[in-house]
Amino acid sequence: MRTKHVVVLPYDKKWKQDFIDIKNEIQQALEGLAISIEHVGSTSVEGLAAKPIIDIDVVVKKEKINDVVLALNSIGYIHEGNLGIPGREAFTYEGKAHLQQHHLYVCPEDSLELKRHLAFRDYLRMHPEVVNEYGKVKTEAAKLYPEDIDKYIEYKTPLIEKIYSVIVFRTEGNYICEHKHS
Repeated sequence: MRTKHVVVLPYDKKWKQDFIDIKNEIQQALEGLAISIEHVGSTSVEGLAAKPIIDIDVVVKKEKINDVVLALNSIGYIHEGNLGIPGREAFTYEGKAHLQQHHLYVCPEDSLELKRHLAFRDYLRMHPEVVNEYGKVKTEAAKLYPEDIDKYIEYKTPLIEKIYSVIVFRTEGNYICEHKHS
């Protein structure tokens, strides 16, 4: 579901419930196949301005991905492959007008992309001053490029890279979100 018109809104507490509603529907269909269902992306960070689209990572054992694809397909999700990003499988959907617009990804538990999503989210949750800065950049980018998602992304990329530069990842086991010491 490619964004055509870029809109960034102030944080909305409703996004938490929107995630729960989507999660409950997915969880029911997966019947224990998921290790966890994670709310990631800007809507998962309290106080952060965001596009009103819920980003979700379904964490699974690698050998269960095909079962998960079939289960999600049975409730209207359409597998799109990794869309050029290894470590995650993307889905679009039909028949979900009752749910907030969302992006759904399935990630094996050892996925670097999953670790990046979780570390970025957790870092922002622990650094409100960065949340304010990032929110301003996102809002400005949306005003400058309301019809160009690629330019919007390009505009905020330097700050995203700066944030990632202070996050320490560990490739074995779980990620650890830490501040690099300078």
